[in-house]
Amino acid sequence: MAKKTKKRKEIKRKLLHKYRLVILNENTFEEKVSFKLSRLNVFVTGTLCIIGLIGLTTLLIAFTPLREYIPGYSSTKLKRQATELTYRTDSLVRTLNYTNKYLENIRMVLKGDIANNQVNRDSLFEQFKLDPSSVDLTPIKEDSILRAEVALEDKYNLFEQTASKTDLILFSPISGILSQKHDNQSKHFGVDVVAPIDTPVKAVANGVVIFSEWTADTGYVIIIEHKDGLLSVYKHNGSLNKRQGEVVRAGEVIASVGNTGELTTGPHLHFELWNNGTPVNPIDFIDFK
Repeated sequence: MAKKTKKRKEIKRKLLHKYRLVILNENTFEEKVSFKLSRLNVFVTGTLCIIGLIGLTTLLIAFTPLREYIPGYSSTKLKRQATELTYRTDSLVRTLNYTNKYLENIRMVLKGDIANNQVNRDSLFEQFKLDPSSVDLTPIKEDSILRAEVALEDKYNLFEQTASKTDLILFSPISGILSQKHDNQSKHFGVDVVAPIDTPVKAVANGVVIFSEWTADTGYVIIIEHKDGLLSVYKHNGSLNKRQGEVVRAGEVIASVGNTGELTTGPHLHFELWNNGTPVNPIDFIDFK
């Protein structure tokens, strides 16, 4: 028992024994700084410093971006962003595939690569169809004034169709000379109307623009869907005034005559009419003179 007590006293004496840490000038031996230390003070101070460093490091890792540079550490924010980008990418891929398929179908129709019976069996435009009757086409005041002015100037040639053809009243898109007529056998599904460049091209009836883009063969092309399955196609335009999805009214300017595309031989409008997927002769319905 006495040995244990003596040993404890010895340990306590060593822990509490005072030491002096002195910093001297090497040349003059002048005392600059001095500290009174004990083993216990050094141990406690060192422990507190280590605990402080550990705590500070933990805070830096937990609440700052530095944690992202630690190998193997997974960031919740980065995971969430990666998941959102994956969903967006998948959605964009599906939209791109859908759009490419739509444009490819349009190009096939424009080039005449699809037989009439095939178009009738499975209309390429069915999935994109917008019922014009669901759109408010009531003329506005400005439109009525414009129509009156146009009628006085006799710019448009308007006439009624026979009951055997269609009950629509169609505007003439332009006035000019027919340079090539409609011929299904040669896959020339429309008529070519020669007119001065930049001549306004008008919509033949109320409808919705379902295609308005540039193509290599036929230049600027615009396609309008009308009621009762009627489509009007305008090719080789110099410029387009309407975009896909826009509603147009009969007689409204939608483009201008041009000389664009590889298949053109001069300023003219190539005009087509499609009735429920079948090309029809435009001169049976429209007077271009």
